[in-house]
Amino acid sequence: MSVDRFLEQPSGRGVVVVAFVLVVAITVADLTSPQDVHLGPFLVIAPALTASLAGPWLTALLGALAVAAQVSIAVFHGGLTTPNHLAQITALTVLSALVVFVCHVRERRGRELSRARSVAETAQLALLRPPPRRMGPLRVAWLYLAAEDETRIGGDLFALARTDRPGTRVIIGDVRGKGLAAIGEASIVLGAFREGAHRYTTLSDLAAALEESVARNLEEVADTEDDPGEHFITALLLDIPDQGSLAEMVSCGHPPPLLRHDHHLTALHARHPAPPLGMCQPLESRFRTDTFAFEAGDMLLLYTDGVVEARSPTGAFYPLSQCAAVCRASTPETLVREIHRDLVDHVGHEPEDDAALLVIEHCATHRLHRHTSQKTHPDEREVVHGSCDST
Repeated sequence: MSVDRFLEQPSGRGVVVVAFVLVVAITVADLTSPQDVHLGPFLVIAPALTASLAGPWLTALLGALAVAAQVSIAVFHGGLTTPNHLAQITALTVLSALVVFVCHVRERRGRELSRARSVAETAQLALLRPPPRRMGPLRVAWLYLAAEDETRIGGDLFALARTDRPGTRVIIGDVRGKGLAAIGEASIVLGAFREGAHRYTTLSDLAAALEESVARNLEEVADTEDDPGEHFITALLLDIPDQGSLAEMVSCGHPPPLLRHDHHLTALHARHPAPPLGMCQPLESRFRTDTFAFEAGDMLLLYTDGVVEARSPTGAFYPLSQCAAVCRASTPETLVREIHRDLVDHVGHEPEDDAALLVIEHCATHRLHRHTSQKTHPDEREVVHGSCDST
């Protein structure tokens, strides 16, 4: 951080003023004290305090000012040649130089960490990008909470893709494990979904393609050294056509979605569930779809285990279905915000596991006509991934 940029910040100006006042105060106190009282060594506080918030150049400036003050004290109290004053000046110079060196190392490592964090953040956002708020007749809102600090994504995943039929395909999944170690496994599923959402006609074929991709690539990216256990990904696939009120889903060991219809909440348990992806399911066995009604005005709540397994201080799991049932939010955005607030209140802090929540609303027909009369946004033709930011 440059001196000018630092001094523009209130905290920077404050620490420089305090350090300068300390130098002046200690110098005056030493000069007015008896000969046998030596307060000069306290001058090292000035560069040490500056180093706590400033960079090496400003710290060196305060260190030089402290050494100059010590020299002035020595001249006033018997001269520079006395052993005591020479020792004090030398010690203060060495300590100030060490403080400047430590400050320089800290700033260099801070720059390296900032660059690494920027690269990691870019890579994470490239993997999991925010979907638009509108996709065809659907309105979308989401919440993503990563388990590890300073990260935007972890082992949970979701993505949406517009198809040519026309319609929208959705995936939400949960990698066994959490945090950065699970990102590689999540990338396999997202990459396969992005490629297959447009290629495969049926949802069963798409699910089989995801299973094949995971079975082929999982061992290459799974963290088997630190986590030697079995690796798999639970997933829920949806196919929501623009026309009609019937949608399809394939559940691969994932928690059932919640359907909100006229403020009544129903858990859509799969009648033909499949094992999680990566459990070595035979490729010749076809995934079977379940059909459910998804009408205009309905909302779908898709979530991962990190939401419903979040515990209160007493050990109680978070009751997502109860919260969603009593919540009177009229839009996906407000519903996500209320659930997030209620979840944090239940746990007492942000959940410690990766957690993802995706809310999809089927808009009324007249609203669809109003929006489709406008030019379609180019992003609606692409696969768009979920965001690490909360709503």
